Amino acid sequence: MLTARIQTAVSLIYPSQCLGCGGLVSSDFGLCAACWADVHFISGTVCEGCGVPLPGQTDGFRLECDSCLRHPRPWSQGRSALLYEGQGRKLVLALKHGDRTEIADTAADWLHRAAEPLLKGDPLICPVPLHWTRLLKRKYNQSSLLAAALARKSELHHCPDLLRRTRRTPALEGKTRDQRYRLLGSAITVPPKRKGRIKGRVVLIVDDVMTSGATLNACSDACLQAGATEVRVAVLARVTQT
Repeated sequence: MLTARIQTAVSLIYPSQCLGCGGLVSSDFGLCAACWADVHFISGTVCEGCGVPLPGQTDGFRLECDSCLRHPRPWSQGRSALLYEGQGRKLVLALKHGDRTEIADTAADWLHRAAEPLLKGDPLICPVPLHWTRLLKRKYNQSSLLAAALARKSELHHCPDLLRRTRRTPALEGKTRDQRYRLLGSAITVPPKRKGRIKGRVVLIVDDVMTSGATLNACSDACLQAGATEVRVAVLARVTQT
């Protein structure tokens, strides 16, 4: 009873604000009606490789988008919570570059719903890594925040340093698919001290955005080379034009 009264008092002094526009909302870390309408959540029939929405209904066979058919993925399954456009894109950028770390917990709720098929079999959850110089500049890894929150909500094991980015690569924004793949190359590895945790395990890699899939490709290759039996990927947002 006392806790409820304290929470009520706090909400009166500090009313909940929309994650998108800052307007008042009825629940903590929610979205107002206008911002919610401008976030394009993915549902229904989706690509098994990246989670992008597909037309029609499932027919019992594996369905993949044109991008995944043209460029086979090293991971087995992938899901995305929303499309990288509109208010969804603004939220991702705010989380990634705007020090809006409070977005991660709510975003992980969306990711948890989208990634539900990937959570079976006790996968080990890990984030896409940042190079230490970029982490020092940014102060946090947005993918690590998402991975930690997803692991907490799904009650699965989480290893934040399962993967390491051994060399700094240029920003990938604006690069073509081929340029992204060439730049990443073998830039991501599994540290020797973590190979014992990955061997024989299913790994679920978490990232904020998937564009070409080059980063997730490098992460998946590193996991498989270190002895993972299967790799799955879950991303907050999917860019549809790659």
